[in-house]
Amino acid sequence: MNNRVAIIMGSDSDLPVMKNTIKRLKDWDIPFETHVMSAHRTPERACEFARTAKDNGFAVIIAAAGKAAHLAGVLAGHTTLPVIGVPIKSSTMDGLDSLLSTVQMPSGIPVATVAIDGADNAAILATQILAISDKSLAEKLEQFKKDMVAGVIKKDAALQTQIENL
Repeated sequence: MNNRVAIIMGSDSDLPVMKNTIKRLKDWDIPFETHVMSAHRTPERACEFARTAKDNGFAVIIAAAGKAAHLAGVLAGHTTLPVIGVPIKSSTMDGLDSLLSTVQMPSGIPVATVAIDGADNAAILATQILAISDKSLAEKLEQFKKDMVAGVIKKDAALQTQIENL
């Protein structure tokens, strides 16, 4: 069964953002591999990885890139696996260039795109995809959602106390 997640970064400078993806996948015991591949500097390597990803046991690819962020689209063009793009905030346009390069895909080559620097959501979306056929992951996601609800309720109670004490 293919259940691994590939995390492909266009540069090692993307790691500070992508640590959130790695941490989330580790927390939920999801097997993954992380690599640096460039759509522009190592296009053959990136294309070969995407072409063989399914046969190599991957179920989802998360691709993170900044500036002219074509990595997710290049990977998506060479596989039928779901590809999740993480646009990385760049110094040039605060990540808007990365967002548009990732999300504006032609018909037939979809890339699910999360927010600029949205690495945690990329991991959660990958988990949701895997959870379709994995009851254990589905249960972890259910608990995650319950924990979020409890956290918001706790914050609301704290806010009410603060307001009463004003």
